[in-house]
Amino acid sequence: MLDSRTIDIVKSTVPLLESANTALTEHFYQRMFRDNPELKDVFNLSHQKTGRQPAALFTAVLAYAKNIDNPAVLSAAVERIAQKHTGFAIKPEQYAIVGHHLLETIKELAPDAATPEVIDAWAQAYGALAEIFIGREEQIYQGNESKAGGWRGTRAFVVKEKQAESEQIVSFLLTPADGGAVADYLPGQYLNLHLDSPLLEHKEYRQYSLCQAANGREYRIAVKREPGGVASNFMHDQVRVGDTLQVLPPAGDFFMEVSADTPVVLLSGGVGLTPMRAMLDQLLSQGHQADVHWLHACENGAQHAFKDDIQQRRQAHANLNTHVWYRTPAENDQPAEDYHAEGLMDLSQVKDAIIQDGAHYYFCGPLPFMAMVKEQLSAWGIEDARLHYEVFGPHQSL
Repeated sequence: MLDSRTIDIVKSTVPLLESANTALTEHFYQRMFRDNPELKDVFNLSHQKTGRQPAALFTAVLAYAKNIDNPAVLSAAVERIAQKHTGFAIKPEQYAIVGHHLLETIKELAPDAATPEVIDAWAQAYGALAEIFIGREEQIYQGNESKAGGWRGTRAFVVKEKQAESEQIVSFLLTPADGGAVADYLPGQYLNLHLDSPLLEHKEYRQYSLCQAANGREYRIAVKREPGGVASNFMHDQVRVGDTLQVLPPAGDFFMEVSADTPVVLLSGGVGLTPMRAMLDQLLSQGHQADVHWLHACENGAQHAFKDDIQQRRQAHANLNTHVWYRTPAENDQPAEDYHAEGLMDLSQVKDAIIQDGAHYYFCGPLPFMAMVKEQLSAWGIEDARLHYEVFGPHQSL
């Protein structure tokens, strides 16, 4: 427990943090990678270049400082980050490295304000937070290890199938090299890969959404090729059927848990359909009784992943309703057959169908897409407790 004096000092630094903004975390990452270059094999450097990781860390640091007297309000953020950390196989000793560079960053950017008293308060505050993360992450590691088919650390999996799902998305079916069972997961969670190859400058950890329901035998992930994406291009161009990949257990705080009589609406933009497909797979395989709505938006038919699969499921299940938007249909894309509407997703076109008592809404896709979905549904009176979304990469609030 932090004493009141420490809490007051940390809260007093909030204006300083706000004035520094992401310069604080940008400086932090620069000095940490300079002094501990081995951590370049842990962090996604692409998110450093885009600025998303420094921005996400700054948001987390500021939220902690503002709520240090009531950390319970940060429980959802702690769970999300802890789940991510287990996908990077974060170790307790690495928290000491991060803490050192955080304190040194405060000293270097605000030498006048960084009195011994302030540094000591932040050291205690960071130590308390680190203990929370270390404890929760150990619980997750132990939970993964104790599951039927579970394990700790990395495990070798063989690429059994590699299949193009669209011109940008490829799915990989992975089976354990040891021939054993694999741990179940909740639909919406992701699989963690540890990529280590002479073709890569650094070791890379990546999370890819699981896109089919758990079956205890294998995992299927889908990977979108990103322009300049180190890991995604490696997966598309270099990984072949028969290759072995190092895999960490499934993780993630975004998942679907609903009763059989709960209406479910799955909304996706682009590659955001991958976790939705796992949710749909589970709903249909378990004989979900209530209505299920599959709403998807993409560029055109060439980028419409899993199109045939979804159409077949629609024909086989009377309670599954689909609606697809193509932003710019190609000449060979057929209205009413391949897609239902042109342009961006417009929920007003399906409002009467998807606004149902007790329905839960799961959505994933580009940030502007998800912000639109949340804003529209909230405007129609859907409370936050029934809205669930996933941000690929560092978290951002909508």
